[in-house]
Amino acid sequence: MANSNSVYRISVGDLGTNCWIVPQNGGECLVLDPGAEGEKILARLAELQLRPRYIIITHAHLDHIAALPELAAAWPGADIAVHPAEAAKLGPRSLEAHCEDFRDVGAVAYVEAMWKPLPEASLLLNEGDSLGPFCVLHVPGHSSGSIALHWEEQKILFSGDTLFNAGVGRTDLYGGDLELLDKSLSRLFTLPEDTEVYPGHGPKTTIGREKHR
Repeated sequence: MANSNSVYRISVGDLGTNCWIVPQNGGECLVLDPGAEGEKILARLAELQLRPRYIIITHAHLDHIAALPELAAAWPGADIAVHPAEAAKLGPRSLEAHCEDFRDVGAVAYVEAMWKPLPEASLLLNEGDSLGPFCVLHVPGHSSGSIALHWEEQKILFSGDTLFNAGVGRTDLYGGDLELLDKSLSRLFTLPEDTEVYPGHGPKTTIGREKHR
């Protein structure tokens, strides 16, 4: 079983998205946010001799899911897990949803340039669900279906784009809401201050460090 010393980070894509690999028992693992460069992620999994049991999407912005087709093809038995509010951004009719996400910021061309047909989610994650040792926290604000994964015993939090090292997620994309983001951050700041935070971009941090900035 993983601990904070055996969580692996791969920085992928033009936006430097953190794809996290979390080993579990029996050679299985969780893969969080395969944002780009599928071959790079698959090569790292092979190097670590791990096979994905779950591919978890903290939120379905394209920079967090662009390598999903490659991983789903290589590991068809892995569940693709996402919050229900993000599920429409996966599957055969998802291109329109992604264009809507980025239309207000003039980035539809970015979506179209990166686009590959996306597989559907096979597992929907709601507040309080368990996934391996993790508890699912619904933390809307950056997007309506953003989630974080909290491993209470190991004091680990995968925060997606809700909380960064010295920053928070943007709220100007479709589904973003600053008031909801503030509430989600207040909730995360009730966790123990020595909880390690593994964000969607940039270096890791702690709850205490971000709470007291």
